[in-house]
Amino acid sequence: MKLVFAGTPEVAVPALDALIASDRHEVAAVVTRPDAPAGRGRRLVASPVAQRAEEAGIEVLKPARPRDEDFLARLREIGPDCCPVVAYGALLPRVALDVPARGWVNLHFSLLPAWRGAAPVQHAVIAGDEMTGAATFQIEEGLDSGPVFGVLTERVRPTDTSGDLLTRLALAGAGLLTATMDGIEDGTLKAVPQPAEGVSLAPKLTVEDARVDFKAPALRVDRLVRGCTPAPGAWTEFRGERLKLVSVRLDAERGDLAPGELAAGKNDVYAGTGSHAVELLWVQPQGKKPMRAADWARGVRIAPGELLGSV
Repeated sequence: MKLVFAGTPEVAVPALDALIASDRHEVAAVVTRPDAPAGRGRRLVASPVAQRAEEAGIEVLKPARPRDEDFLARLREIGPDCCPVVAYGALLPRVALDVPARGWVNLHFSLLPAWRGAAPVQHAVIAGDEMTGAATFQIEEGLDSGPVFGVLTERVRPTDTSGDLLTRLALAGAGLLTATMDGIEDGTLKAVPQPAEGVSLAPKLTVEDARVDFKAPALRVDRLVRGCTPAPGAWTEFRGERLKLVSVRLDAERGDLAPGELAAGKNDVYAGTGSHAVELLWVQPQGKKPMRAADWARGVRIAPGELLGSV
């Protein structure tokens, strides 16, 4: 099939690479979000998908909105059979959905209908799911509600951050998306409607969502930190300034600290929660680089009874 691939972040690159490597399909063009400011200089930078497509000599389309007439006209000129999508980042209007003969097919990083929305992996980790996966489905105008072509499953490991899990799903999902394109092309794959039960939503996490409540049980604190890593980054406050929590470890042995109370040893730092303590492994003070929590604690000289957050 002639394909137009839509995607934006690094997590979409493995799928693009797999489709470029396929001997059954032609990636005629790529659709991605416009260049965005990045780095300290805030200069405009092309998306990872755009950079990869340009390296491969593939035409790149960067519409401000996918309903822009110039973009739609070019899409019609290309005449794709199908448009595979991975984390494109914009809603597709009906006028765009109608262009390819076999529609737009999305690789979504959850077992639909669970975790429909922009942040399925983060929500799966925060919720404590033991199993997740990825699904390919036919895009329709509803939110991730279209019929499903195929799925794969992936165990959520006890120490997984959302970044760890998303990396594995992106690599495995690249194979799933390619196999889905093959099955659509040869007519062996039919989409199955999603069940009406089991729907859950995964909206984009805000900075406020990532604020750690130390009155919550330690398991909840650990899941929030892992689910918000690398973005938007779990955080709390210390002496009135923001402190990012890069990684923590559960410690069921220590239950003598009040919620948010800090205790620093020579090589370790603990914070109390609503149940038992968590060990702070890596933190990032405001305006500084990530550092070992023990090094941070020595620098700030934690006083007895000092607290994290507004508890």
